[in-house]
Amino acid sequence: MFNDDTRKKDVKTPTIVREVWHDGQFISWDDARVHVMSHVLHYGSSVFEGIRCYKTRRGPAIFRLREHMQRFLNSAKIYRMTHPWSLEELSDASVQLVARSQLQQCYIRPIMFRSLDEEHPAFGVNPFPNPMACYIGAWDWGKYLGDEAIEQGVDVCVSSWNRLTPNSMPAMAKAGANYMNSQLIKMEAITNGYAEGIALDDRGYVSEGSGENIFLVHDGKVVTPPLASSILPGITRDSVIEICRALEIPLVESGIQRAALYVADELFFSGTAAEITPIRSVDHIPVGEARRGPVTERIQKVFFEITSGEREAPGAWLTFVGEHKRAAAENNGHNDAQAREVRKAATNASAGESRESIHVTLTD
Repeated sequence: MFNDDTRKKDVKTPTIVREVWHDGQFISWDDARVHVMSHVLHYGSSVFEGIRCYKTRRGPAIFRLREHMQRFLNSAKIYRMTHPWSLEELSDASVQLVARSQLQQCYIRPIMFRSLDEEHPAFGVNPFPNPMACYIGAWDWGKYLGDEAIEQGVDVCVSSWNRLTPNSMPAMAKAGANYMNSQLIKMEAITNGYAEGIALDDRGYVSEGSGENIFLVHDGKVVTPPLASSILPGITRDSVIEICRALEIPLVESGIQRAALYVADELFFSGTAAEITPIRSVDHIPVGEARRGPVTERIQKVFFEITSGEREAPGAWLTFVGEHKRAAAENNGHNDAQAREVRKAATNASAGESRESIHVTLTD
């Protein structure tokens, strides 16, 4: 009844990084396992991130690493996940993972979830008795919606599934459970022959794609839904906003009616996986000239120039893995030298005290 190739058209076998960071140490990919009775498998109690590392002339560079990791920590906080990991530790772990992989580009996936204490297992919806686990994996992942989509655009539909209401599931958290809603949107789109679906919020306004934020271009002005439309506060979305400001392209955050999608001059998705992907049709209605528009192309060009290191970003958006690793090593070396000086001073002081004691004993 269904074409299986259509269902799997965006599924490719990636190059996997054979190590995974787990709670402070690197382990083999094959050893990264969880118990089948873990809380996360039964109740979706996980938060995660998606971060891209790009190939540049200065070596691999992770795009907006600290912003992604801060959102990761924010998601954990919203879901009351108590853990020992700091922003610096998680960021450094990601850099180390990329360095150890020797890949020039990859996709990084941090995930934190409620696991299982096998000696004292706890079951039920209450998550608090379950221990936390944190992993960071990586793989080489190409264009999420296809290589040709970056230029030609994709065909999408408005989904029959609405986005989550903000007071039922927090859309601001990038949580595993939220993505069951995304899967419904994505599966419906693929089954009906589209590359992606656009969800509306509970009021009927445009929200976002299954895993992407959305932008509309009309009369040279860029419009994107606000956080109030149950969207994830996307890091790439924020990057597009900053790029528009730098290019002096007018941009507003405003509610978007469904019908506005059909009469837009241009539409495009943004996201870590999707990057900047044009939309050429919605519900079989062509968007503009049914191809990438000039404003989208202009924003896209700047975005890829920034991620490739060829253009200066509006902020410190790139973490160059090799340089960060050397700086960390030098800092550790400096700290080690300081520690040696402290130990030396302590030893000298101790020796001085001993000599003074001996002198006092002899003179007495």
